[in-house]
Amino acid sequence: MLCGVTAATLTAAPPATAGQTAAIPGTTADRAAAVDGEAPPGLDVLKRSRGMAPGLLFLTPQGRHETPRGPQIVDDHGRPVWYHRIPRGFVAADFQVQEYRGEKVLTWWEGESSPTGTGSGTGYIADENYNVIATVRTPDAGERTDFHEFRLTDDGTALILSYRDEPYDLTPVGGPKDGQVLDYVVQEIDIATGEKVMDWHSLDHIPITDSDRRSEPGATTPFPYMHLNAVSVDHDGDLLFSGRETSTIYKVDRETGEVIWRLGGKRSDFRLGAGARTIGQHSIEPAGENTYRVFDNQNMGSPGYESRVAWLRIDEKRKTAELVRQQVHPDRLTTGLEGNSQALPNGNTFVSWGSPSGRISEFAPSGRLVFDATLPQGISSYRGYRSPWKSTPDTAPDVEVNDAVTAVEAVWNGATEVEDWRVLGGETRSGLRPVARAGWNGLDTEVQLPPEARDIDYVRVQALDARGRVIGSSPVEAVRAEGADEAGGTEEPARR
Repeated sequence: MLCGVTAATLTAAPPATAGQTAAIPGTTADRAAAVDGEAPPGLDVLKRSRGMAPGLLFLTPQGRHETPRGPQIVDDHGRPVWYHRIPRGFVAADFQVQEYRGEKVLTWWEGESSPTGTGSGTGYIADENYNVIATVRTPDAGERTDFHEFRLTDDGTALILSYRDEPYDLTPVGGPKDGQVLDYVVQEIDIATGEKVMDWHSLDHIPITDSDRRSEPGATTPFPYMHLNAVSVDHDGDLLFSGRETSTIYKVDRETGEVIWRLGGKRSDFRLGAGARTIGQHSIEPAGENTYRVFDNQNMGSPGYESRVAWLRIDEKRKTAELVRQQVHPDRLTTGLEGNSQALPNGNTFVSWGSPSGRISEFAPSGRLVFDATLPQGISSYRGYRSPWKSTPDTAPDVEVNDAVTAVEAVWNGATEVEDWRVLGGETRSGLRPVARAGWNGLDTEVQLPPEARDIDYVRVQALDARGRVIGSSPVEAVRAEGADEAGGTEEPARR
């Protein structure tokens, strides 16, 4: 589980070099995942109603170790559109649509998770065809690139989190004098070169005594005193940080690294009005003049008040902070770990409720619930997003015929413009004719064959858009293995 001390240590693939391309998702192994029984857990849609913002859903399900996982795109019905399978035991996080060099791209983090609720991996940037065009990680030896943030800027840079273990006197928090602490690092990396533009260390600015935690007796891992879990850019260009273990939001000067103000926690620079205190919060985003939107867990991993999205307004002259409004789930969800919120162009708010609920919701400005869905029990997504996304991949669709030759499965991983699938079949490779058709119904759409088409020898599928135009075709495949023994030998269906 990400973002919690219960996380199991996993093993990451070796990262690619910053600024260079890496292994490409969407290859044969990825496309095969949907038809090999290794697709990620489904999304059960509980509510869909008028007023939803347009766009697809971007998730990274994780939880039980046996669960297949990886970045995935799903639609409002919970049907998968794209899935990048990562090796068993790996984790992914923060999958979303961003912009790089003026183009829409997909970004996510992939790597390992540790018992201290941190990660060690790489940020990936993929183009509209799902080809990885750049990777980002810390260039500093002894530091690990964390999963909590991977944010691209308009300057061709990426804001990332990393961390390092430091020897430290923990007696002020009940630990040993010769203990260890996690130093949380915020870096701005030039994506093209991999070089650092900014380097900020928490221990230079935030003392360990600000933590709400105490060092655990006999602890064998470094003390995670702050648990920095979010970085965003304020309207003036300075940075906003969220410290889960300090229950504090920080504004930091992007040039000097100095803390401009603290909101909440033991040393708040603001007098908090009713309902303005956050506990164990996660994401922090600017939401208007002097107003900030935060996913407020309202607990530190144990049952407590219901979690919420809170809009907080500060007055820097009067040094006050007030709650403008809040959004809770009708089911009064309590989220101990993870979670985020996203402002949508139509004024709605999209919320990933984190763990343990695994719920994904969307609310109208009035607070009306317009969309609600859930991942299977024990599965959550560290963050979730809704965004418009269109892609016609540069790979060809795939087709597979079932053993009884009664249906075919059409797969085009990541294609968003497919309205229908048309099946062509025949006795020769060059003599194919239309034999069946069905509407797109997810990444692995099953198309039933009529009885008169079940003696075909060759098959291909064509992807049709909303105007009925062919936008992609699979290779022609033999229904049965070519050269099979027709005199009684076992004939296996053709496989991709």
